[in-house]
Amino acid sequence: MSISPNEWQTRKKKIDPMLAAAGWKVVPFVEGRPLSAYTHHAIEEYQTDHGPADYALVSKGQLLGIVEAKKQSVGPQEVLTQAKRYATGVKESQADYGGIHAPYLYSTNGELIYFRDVRHDLNLSRKVAAFHTPAALEELLGRDVEAALGWFKANPNNHAGLRPYQVEANTAIENALAKRSQTMLVAMATGTGKTRTMVNQVYRLLRSNYAKRVLFLVDRRALAAQTVREFAANEPEPGKKFDQLYEVYSQRFQKEDFEEGEKFDPKVLPNNYLTAPGAKHTFLYVSTIQRMAINLFGRNAILGLGDESIDDDATKLDIPIHAFDVIIADECHRGYTAQELSVWRNTLDHFDAVKIGLTATPAKHTAAYFKDIVFRYEYQTAVREGHLVDYDAVAIRSEVKMSGVFLKPGETVGMVDTDTGKELLDKLEDERAFDTTEIEKKVTAPESNRKILEEVKRHALEHDAKTGRFPKILIFAVNDTPHTGHADQIVRLCREIFGRGEAFVQKITGKVDRPLQHIREFRNRPNPCIAVTVDLLTTGVDIPDLEYLVFMRPVKSRILWEQMLGRGTRKGEKYKDKSHFTVFDCFDGTLFDYFRNASAMDEEPPEKPSRDIVEIIEAVWNNQDREYNTKCLSKRLQRIDKEMSGEAREILATMIPDGDLCKFARELPQALKQDFTGTMKVLREPRFQNFLVNYPRPKKVFLVGHEVEDAVTSRVLIRDGLGKQYKPEDYLAAFARFVKENPAHVQAIQILLNRPQDWGTDALSELRQKLAATPEHFTVENLQKAHEIQYHKALADIISMVKHAAREEAPLLTAPERVDAAFVRLSASQTFTPEQQKWLSRIRSHLIENLTIDREDFALPVFERDGGWKPADKVFAGRLLDILKRLNREIAA
Repeated sequence: MSISPNEWQTRKKKIDPMLAAAGWKVVPFVEGRPLSAYTHHAIEEYQTDHGPADYALVSKGQLLGIVEAKKQSVGPQEVLTQAKRYATGVKESQADYGGIHAPYLYSTNGELIYFRDVRHDLNLSRKVAAFHTPAALEELLGRDVEAALGWFKANPNNHAGLRPYQVEANTAIENALAKRSQTMLVAMATGTGKTRTMVNQVYRLLRSNYAKRVLFLVDRRALAAQTVREFAANEPEPGKKFDQLYEVYSQRFQKEDFEEGEKFDPKVLPNNYLTAPGAKHTFLYVSTIQRMAINLFGRNAILGLGDESIDDDATKLDIPIHAFDVIIADECHRGYTAQELSVWRNTLDHFDAVKIGLTATPAKHTAAYFKDIVFRYEYQTAVREGHLVDYDAVAIRSEVKMSGVFLKPGETVGMVDTDTGKELLDKLEDERAFDTTEIEKKVTAPESNRKILEEVKRHALEHDAKTGRFPKILIFAVNDTPHTGHADQIVRLCREIFGRGEAFVQKITGKVDRPLQHIREFRNRPNPCIAVTVDLLTTGVDIPDLEYLVFMRPVKSRILWEQMLGRGTRKGEKYKDKSHFTVFDCFDGTLFDYFRNASAMDEEPPEKPSRDIVEIIEAVWNNQDREYNTKCLSKRLQRIDKEMSGEAREILATMIPDGDLCKFARELPQALKQDFTGTMKVLREPRFQNFLVNYPRPKKVFLVGHEVEDAVTSRVLIRDGLGKQYKPEDYLAAFARFVKENPAHVQAIQILLNRPQDWGTDALSELRQKLAATPEHFTVENLQKAHEIQYHKALADIISMVKHAAREEAPLLTAPERVDAAFVRLSASQTFTPEQQKWLSRIRSHLIENLTIDREDFALPVFERDGGWKPADKVFAGRLLDILKRLNREIAA
């Protein structure tokens, strides 16, 4: 079969160098030369019974792969069948995989490479970043995947330190591996122990010999340190810590990456473990995505990627694609911008490995990459099972936040120089209006922020009065810009409003000195009690005792919203009685409404970076969709014209007539038609292009509306089972409708309204169960909260709340009040001996807790310690059952 010129050029210019880079020596086929004569060779035009294969990969005399080459204009994915056809015609190999005599097939056009391991029917073809080295294919061939999968089945995952859902996550991963999945996603709510789950999973991967080298990727160095500590502290086998069984490596850490006074000496991974991976190496490597990206692509690859500092010792290395067998990507939802997403994907795509993504918030682009969500453990499930706490919702309404800032003529405003911070007072000569998106960016209203924070303080003082402690508070600000930052203003106002000193309130953003130390102080110490941030504490920060989250910044990303909420979901560490946390939506509940209606896959795609103006000019020059790009260029030039200073126009006058960029932009389409070359000469002139990027801007002025007044109120919202928020009065109205419409469907309601003599434990259980199962989630806690707000009656009992819903004149009573009233009516008709009074006292305590009592309850410890039913009934001369029925009737009356 002849080779086309295009294919031959592709092979010589592209594919041969790629094979050589992987350690294969490209040689021509020699008739009669045995395979044993080849050590690490790619044999061109290797003869088979079905024609010549483009390349045969032979290592130490063993034919390991067939490569099908195509010209660049041909997509390689679907031509693997040709490689398969040649592999079935191989004569010298003893290997036989269903008639295929080479274990590995490749197809490539010099740009893309597709690979398939044909040894198992479930192995699908996949794209790889480069050819495997001879050593990589030898190691892959020697690995017994079936034995490893058999080990998973034969060795139950019964580690005592795992919760049931964590075991289920491990099982789901191992089932996906058995199906030969190469990518998978594990979605577990923040605070449910994703890392702990993966510690056990990595142990099982290594112990089974499914994997030898595992990479654990995180997005912050502090998280890497935390992960290394967690692996080192875990005992996957009794009496043996993980790092005693397997090597655990990391990058270099800094002192501030660890807790104060913590003694920990992690081992730094030797570079040759990356550049020359071997079967003798079995280890876990914990690294940041930033460091690994540098190792693969160089320092320029991560420019502008977050605020994480770059390791000084990180350099580009020649890392082969088989350096790791399994990669675990923590917080894999990362990718709010196209650049961030690109760095994550390019790093993962470099390696031919099983990739397991971990996230609390799977987004569309995350699911698209990892393809299969093999396990999901959601926040509400974790709350229901008692592993996380739920939140209360408070909506704070600010007229300024909802309507914007309107400055009137004659009003005194502060004009802040954004370069120096100097503020001058001035009186406005004309009105100025700013919409809500411009607040804290172009203008601020300090009195509005003050009133919002005073509302937060009011709630915090109520919390302090109820619990005996002031809540830990995390406030999310709009920005942390120099001189005009919202975060700085909030810190200043909080110190004034709360009046507890400087240390009580601290800013924790990427711009403060040693932010990790401040985070640890916020977590572990009484002060600061209030932390103000922008987005530094949105992920990967564990603050179990946090009880208030205050959103003073708008949020549109569902991922970001859920990650922010995740800061408060953990159960208390010092405060064991932390039953919930409280979220303050300072935009009148609109954040709650927005994210209640946003599904898990509605996340906006990562922001695409806009082309710079030089790229647009080059597109016009190269006739790439010239009409469209000319329009883009004209609009971009007109935008620059609006942003230039007077100094800029003087500079521009030396390049275009009168320095009139707006006129130049308007006339650009016609100028290009009349004199394309001459016009492009102006546009492509380096001095002109430098001006378009670095033109002098006018000084920005930030306004402070010192006289702007605001009306601020707050209200507690009730959350139903679907996440919808209700005003208390609306929630109680819905409850009243349910009670009035459902006596025929809920027997307990009928009993309370019409047949109190039938009240008992079964009726109470039915009532609680059916109320909680409604879409509105009418739990006792929600109903009590609504009644306390609406009627100022704390801890109303469920019977009172049902009766009040049916007939508004019915009184609201607490459980003690209801039980005491029942005992008054009981005692009015008969007298009791001192011995009987002792038993009645116990019965009263039980009724206050349970609101019903039956004979079976006397098996409980409170009664059993004095003998239970028999001695009690004897004290009442065999009439105790009648008394209990009377009490149940009086309770329900």
